[in-house]
Amino acid sequence: MAEGVPEVKKKVHKRPLVLASASPRREQLLREAGLSFEIDAPPPEEEENGADESLPPEGRAQGRARAKAAWAAVRHPGAVVLGADTVVVLEGEEMGKPGKSGEARKMLGRLSGRKHEVITGFALAFDGNIRTFAVRTEVCFRALDDESIGRYVATGEPMDKAGAYAIQGAGGSLIDSVRGSYTNVVGLPLPEVLSALEDCGALGEESPGP
Repeated sequence: MAEGVPEVKKKVHKRPLVLASASPRREQLLREAGLSFEIDAPPPEEEENGADESLPPEGRAQGRARAKAAWAAVRHPGAVVLGADTVVVLEGEEMGKPGKSGEARKMLGRLSGRKHEVITGFALAFDGNIRTFAVRTEVCFRALDDESIGRYVATGEPMDKAGAYAIQGAGGSLIDSVRGSYTNVVGLPLPEVLSALEDCGALGEESPGP
């Protein structure tokens, strides 16, 4: 089991679960936590429906998560739908995914030796209701020289990651410290997600045997 992934013990599914995300990292986290679910990810344009640019990064992440969950909930009546969106925030600025290696180098150079926040907004849609949540984690990069940044960018790992790094991959070597949820930085704050799934009736206690 990956670092920081809590196992679901003595819990059973009370309702079908749908993950409204194409993220392989979120899928892996949920499967390693012992959950069963269907994946139905919305197209990119649907994700951006909830991204109100007038909101701070936390609000935009929650808005995109809500839009994902709402889209899939229409297609899966009776299920509990989980949507999520993770942003990397440096001094109040949301850092997206680099489109080119030069952009990745620039992002990593800005993060070098500094603290930033990783915020995951997640939403649960069920029975016509949507609940939204947000979890913050502080991450501090060690000081990086141009050679170290170049070697990491050459792996190709930064290119589809917010902030141009993956803590669960080779990018973990760039990190000096993490304050808060590790799985939140990977893409899904599992303790909070599991608690919310219990609260809405998607997960429950295993019935004792005879």
